[in-house]
Amino acid sequence: MYILTDTIQFPPVNHADHNGLLAVGGDLSVDRLLMAYNSGIFPWYSDDQPIMWFSPDPRMVMFSSELKISKSMRQLIKKNHFEVTFNQDFDSVIKNCAEIQRPEQDGTWITSDMQKAYKNLYEKGYVVSVEVSLEDRLVGGVYGIWLKEKKIFCGESMFSKVSNASKYGFIALVEWLKEKEVKLIDCQVYTDHLASLGAREIPREEFLKYLQ
Repeated sequence: MYILTDTIQFPPVNHADHNGLLAVGGDLSVDRLLMAYNSGIFPWYSDDQPIMWFSPDPRMVMFSSELKISKSMRQLIKKNHFEVTFNQDFDSVIKNCAEIQRPEQDGTWITSDMQKAYKNLYEKGYVVSVEVSLEDRLVGGVYGIWLKEKKIFCGESMFSKVSNASKYGFIALVEWLKEKEVKLIDCQVYTDHLASLGAREIPREEFLKYLQ
């Protein structure tokens, strides 16, 4: 277990334990967060825990060319069922991601400090938010870190208040990222929801090659 200091650095990711936990401590400064994401590391912890940094193996990723769109979703897209915007209401997106109830989670890892930290990243142009609206009401959203130079997007969280809203937003995001020539979306860890959209696990070593 590595304890981070004020110095902005991380140990090699192959030192992570079997759960992907690499280090504890440090801060959520813009510089440290950018170093983390560019190194295949991300923070994940609860309010009652210290900052914990992870680099899991295997890594859940989405190749934009492998996006799966179901027949029912194609029908919704064809009908323009939802309105999708980008970078119009980041504060509401991350707030809803933090507050939405998730059956597999007790509480949220998107603490108030995390929200402030990602707001700082957003204001510096490193975060993209996707807003999904229905009848002028925000019903879904996605946000994540955009590593423009490396053509990688690191998905952080999504929420949905009505059926299919988060999927609709994620599909719109993938199509938008294709236009930016982003080929890989980091989804971090496995979920059935992401797998249904075409995401899959790859070895951490392979993931790091894309970051290099």
